[in-house]
Amino acid sequence: MNREYKYNSNLPFIKKDIQGNLCIDEEFVFNTEKDRLPYTRLIKWMTSSNPQRSEKRNDRFTPEVIYNSDFLNSKKDILVWLGHSSFFAQIDGKRILTDPVFHDLTPFLRRKHQLPCAIHEFESIDYILLSHGHRDHFDVPTLKKLRRKNPNVEILCPLGFESMLQSIGFNNIQEAAWWQEFKTKDLSITFLPAKHWNRRLLTDYNRTLWGSFSIIGKEHSIYFAGDTGMSTHFKEINTHFSQFDICLMPVGAYKPRYVMEWAHISPEEAIQGFHELNGKIFIPMHYGTFDLSDEPASEPIRLLEQFKKEEIIKGDLRILKVGEQFSLHRN
Repeated sequence: MNREYKYNSNLPFIKKDIQGNLCIDEEFVFNTEKDRLPYTRLIKWMTSSNPQRSEKRNDRFTPEVIYNSDFLNSKKDILVWLGHSSFFAQIDGKRILTDPVFHDLTPFLRRKHQLPCAIHEFESIDYILLSHGHRDHFDVPTLKKLRRKNPNVEILCPLGFESMLQSIGFNNIQEAAWWQEFKTKDLSITFLPAKHWNRRLLTDYNRTLWGSFSIIGKEHSIYFAGDTGMSTHFKEINTHFSQFDICLMPVGAYKPRYVMEWAHISPEEAIQGFHELNGKIFIPMHYGTFDLSDEPASEPIRLLEQFKKEEIIKGDLRILKVGEQFSLHRN
């Protein structure tokens, strides 16, 4: 068994005594050993009926869309949800996209709502942040279109994606291990842990890394969680970042729990992670755009609204419409 630590030798670590990310036989691991979801759980899921099947079938929820491109002309520090885990952010004059996925995933996994504007309108993007390689976060057709309009954009991504991104046509690529800070202008962007996994093909299980991001500007701080299951990493991140103004937290694709808990947090766990991060504003993502799991489409938001009503959320809950401008100066 070959064990080695991988990192980008051109980037600094913000945490002491870090060797990089552990690879065992070329597979990245979350802790110290290889970990895979037991196939028996997948077989159980595929052969069992969804107890919420009728409720889900009758649930017609889709996120409301504000059709506009005004946010692309704004000079202010803003955040705009584009659906799923895709956000446009403008901070200190820098324009950022997170996990841009603007197309259907497959003929059977179609977007349930449109973008607020056309893809070709996304111009002068400085950074594209990619959390991992799953197709609902790393969409090659979307990236190809963005590259044509943004030939000088920099890709900030986990270890292992450089060759794939170069084949798409990107030239400015920075890969990072957890706790490494990217070389960026005006902003501090750091790659951080997440409890997840990666695969795009049959033979590339965990050959590429996954993770989350901190984005720190002069006045504002954002945590982008990517995809993650529940673990100790939120508390660990808090030991280095005492507070985040905004936490972008995934709240969908969490049922059945015996499958999804391994890699996706539930709304309750997302709130727990938000509290452990000492966040001020909770903005949900990773729901309503694609049908990826067993819960009814509206359930994550209904739960969050109930938690807010019961004052369980220690902070501000902001549920954004797609295309809505959220001003960072509200903080």
